[in-house]
Amino acid sequence: MAINLETPLPYIGVSIMQILEFAIVLIVGIIVVKIAMSIFRKSLKKTSLPVILVEFLVRLLTVLLYIVVLLIALPELGYDVSAIVLGLSAIIGLILGFGMQDTITNLASGFWIALTRPFDKGDVVSTQGYTGKVVGIGIMATQFLTPDNTYISIPNKLIWGSPMVNYTKMDLRRVDVNVGVAYGTDIDKAVKIAMDIMKSHKLVVKEPEPAVAITELADSSINLQLRPWSKTEDYWTVKGEITKAIYDAYRKEGIEIPFPQLDVHMRN
Repeated sequence: MAINLETPLPYIGVSIMQILEFAIVLIVGIIVVKIAMSIFRKSLKKTSLPVILVEFLVRLLTVLLYIVVLLIALPELGYDVSAIVLGLSAIIGLILGFGMQDTITNLASGFWIALTRPFDKGDVVSTQGYTGKVVGIGIMATQFLTPDNTYISIPNKLIWGSPMVNYTKMDLRRVDVNVGVAYGTDIDKAVKIAMDIMKSHKLVVKEPEPAVAITELADSSINLQLRPWSKTEDYWTVKGEITKAIYDAYRKEGIEIPFPQLDVHMRN
């Protein structure tokens, strides 16, 4: 018995041929969108637009084109697209009126973030109590990776409306290394040793010059702060190596780095 591909199937009222035509249009449409977006992405990368803005535009346009492909494919199943569009318009209007305030806000915030560029892809920032490297900005949220490789997605409206610290925006950063020395220490000697260590470090830049500040006369120590400057990418290397070097040098020179202590005097 021959199967008539044009005969509507029971219950669904759609023929096998219509289903095949729908699938073909949908698959071809998806392939075309992917190719077009690949070309679009490559074209934008050749411009001076920041990477984060390119990714935002590509994602937004991809979603819109997939909706268009679906609307083109649906008539193959016998659906009246004009009625669908009209219905979608009514539904979208209702949703926008009652439940899409956050969505619109996130969308607008994402646009302004991409446009004003308070951070770029690869920057390390702190916001909303999280610190991480920016790996992308989406239509609704911005994605981060924390130092322990945890993936975090934060809604764009929270980022746009909150204070943000960008640790890698500038080329140079000051490295603050705090150390305490015991009361009675020759402060001039302690400062000179610290200055020699900073000036001799290969990753400490010459300008601005490093400095040592006496920050506090604390309960158990006189607190110093070493302030060398380094390239941003060398920040943690300089901080770790300077901290170790100052400890080794003070121990060698007999300069005591005291721990918190309390003297108790007993009276009969």
